[in-house]
Amino acid sequence: MRTFTRILTATTAAMALGGTVLATASPASAAARDGVCDTGEFCYYFNSNNQGSLSDFTESIDDYATTQPTCYDFKGPGDGKGKCIKNAAASAWNRSSKTVRVYFNSGHTGTYQDFAPGAKGNLNATLKNQNASHQFGPSTSARSNMSSSLYKASATITCGFDGYTSTSGRHEGIDIARGIGSNVYNLVAGKVINVVRGSTGRAGLSTIAVYNASLNKTVIYLHSAPVSSLRVGQQVSRGQVIATESWRGVSSSSSAHTHVEMRPGQQTRAAKSVGDPHLENPNPTSFWNSQGYNVR
Repeated sequence: MRTFTRILTATTAAMALGGTVLATASPASAAARDGVCDTGEFCYYFNSNNQGSLSDFTESIDDYATTQPTCYDFKGPGDGKGKCIKNAAASAWNRSSKTVRVYFNSGHTGTYQDFAPGAKGNLNATLKNQNASHQFGPSTSARSNMSSSLYKASATITCGFDGYTSTSGRHEGIDIARGIGSNVYNLVAGKVINVVRGSTGRAGLSTIAVYNASLNKTVIYLHSAPVSSLRVGQQVSRGQVIATESWRGVSSSSSAHTHVEMRPGQQTRAAKSVGDPHLENPNPTSFWNSQGYNVR
């Protein structure tokens, strides 16, 4: 009887130990990619506005692959479940404590968009359904300078946001100069919603307005000469030539520059700066950072 009791006790203990091992294994399994956007994870969504199936990550991935069963796929319920996420994500939610950068190319290269800790929203027009890798905690040095990106060459910020020192009013954008005739490159992809060609001199203000619907932001360029092919309704990509530096709406050629202004929503014209004591636009630094530019 005592022998039977010892065997039963040992068997019970082994079962209890096995139960303990299984219990400790479950949380590790639950923390794996399971189609639930948990705290500490970065998550892609198949549809815009954080809808549809999702794919969750806790680490950087430099290539998602494009075929099953080796690709990273959408795992949560909803539209897109089972599809490979490469070039198929429309929105994201960063529930980690680090900035996560989404790249256009594999290997953490190309155009990118940053999601700050806690940020959620749509991928911009350049990266929507064009996502190939992501990186947790990217170096800020990977950003390009806004001034040199506008001209694809060394350039100078001559007046920063709200940077008037000798002019009355509040400066609503950022002024950047390189030299008359220098190509001006579009900084954020979108749709051209206004083109005013103007003429040189104070009364001849030129305007280019580019609206990005996924960001719900408009980038407005003043004073430069729009290229002859630029038209309202045209889609322009990041890095596309849209103008040449001029002095349209500026009193003298020595003051030629391009005024670059970010405005919330869909706007066809810049906010008033000279003589206006009120700022209509928010400080754009975080916006430009999110688009991969340092404001310098």
